[in-house]
Amino acid sequence: MLGRLTRFWRGPAGMREVLVLSLPLVVSTLSWTVMNFADRVFLIWYSDEAVAAALPAGVLSFVIICFPLGVATYVNAFVAQYYGAQRYGRIGLVVWQGVWIGLISVPAAVATNLLAPAIFAGSGHSPEIAVQEVIYYQALSWGAGAMVIAAALSSFFTGRGNMRTVMIVDSACSMVDIVLDYAWIFGALGFPAWGIAGAAWSTVLGQWLKVIVYLALWLSPRYREKYQTLAGCRFDPALFKRLLHFGSPNGVQFLSEVGAFSLFLLVVGKLGTFDLAATSLAFNVNSLAFMPVYGIGIATTTLVGQKLGQNHPRLAARGTWNAFLLAAGYMAAVCVLYVGVPDALLWLYGLNVDPADFGALRDLTIVLLRFVAFYCLFDAMLTIFASAIKGAGDTRFVLITTLVTSPLPVLATVVGIDYLGMGLFWSWVAITTWITVLGLIYLARFQQGKWRSMRVIEKAPTDEDDIAPDLDEPLDEVPAFSGETA
Repeated sequence: MLGRLTRFWRGPAGMREVLVLSLPLVVSTLSWTVMNFADRVFLIWYSDEAVAAALPAGVLSFVIICFPLGVATYVNAFVAQYYGAQRYGRIGLVVWQGVWIGLISVPAAVATNLLAPAIFAGSGHSPEIAVQEVIYYQALSWGAGAMVIAAALSSFFTGRGNMRTVMIVDSACSMVDIVLDYAWIFGALGFPAWGIAGAAWSTVLGQWLKVIVYLALWLSPRYREKYQTLAGCRFDPALFKRLLHFGSPNGVQFLSEVGAFSLFLLVVGKLGTFDLAATSLAFNVNSLAFMPVYGIGIATTTLVGQKLGQNHPRLAARGTWNAFLLAAGYMAAVCVLYVGVPDALLWLYGLNVDPADFGALRDLTIVLLRFVAFYCLFDAMLTIFASAIKGAGDTRFVLITTLVTSPLPVLATVVGIDYLGMGLFWSWVAITTWITVLGLIYLARFQQGKWRSMRVIEKAPTDEDDIAPDLDEPLDEVPAFSGETA
């Protein structure tokens, strides 16, 4: 028993290794959560129309960048497998391919500003909210491309297991964003009061600041020779094509799922400002659960990529299950808060707001959080097991699953609201069912095991024709941790 516990904790791909990879990313993603949380709190203090407009406009601004962001994020899997295979000279080159995608996306995102007025005017939302949505969206578009570039650059650190750097950079930039968020919304620190536009522009500045910091670190002398971070500054058609081949399904998944979520919010908005505000508030609170698990998912992709790069699929599977235990345990704790003490998560939203106005919004949001509590475990299942198979290269399955399932919650919500006279709770039943089914699908795919023989990187000239699995190798003879910490 003691030996099993020791292997569980200290063995290769054990819980200790998963925690070393995951905890800095949990802190990093929590900084994003705190940033978004502060943004929504400040906006609800500012006006109901502002907070109701921020989520649909913010999600739509994310939709337009989802495909390139998904491709750039997939650089992490390439870096992890190159690192595990000790092919360090390819790492700088593949990161640059992701940066090119980000640079292309900058003008493409800004160009969509021309369509924003027509999109939100046709959404069915009240004119007051539609105006706020356009303002928020058009400002955010100037930072959309920066998100893609930052994703590619941060993959250089996450793919090698250097999560600490990502934690520090993301947390610092988020803190800058929060300070400017308050100042630019309400007119503090000598700045004018810009309202919802100030919330958007503080986010834009934070994104570009993140790019500048990552770029300075990435091009520093300590990485230039070993990882070819400067010499790799060129377009490589073959590697770019390979990144698109494996990364495009990841981008389509991002686009389809977030697009479906955006359409879901637009449909819910037809029920009125009150229902949309409650839905926005519930999803914003839910980011407390989702974003840290997303960080564990990034760590899972890294761990699977590194172990497969070393040709150790059994260790990749062990690490994935430990990551799921970690994510599920965190979700269970959050569910207790959602069901048992929801006011602990909502009280800050009610500050500086008329209690009579906030009371009804608070009551409805508490009911919606019970839906969130139900699907939290399945959300963790979806995130971890999808991250694992994507880390191996099983992106075609992800693509097919996404294209088939993403339209379903939107169609169910439209039919229920427009044709059957169903209300807000029906739409939440649809989104809960969707997440539950996706979690079970990705668990089944992981258990099927086809991902074990997959790789995203090309074979090196000295590679054997066949990938040698480690089914007969004693697990304790494999190094316990290969990630860098500095």
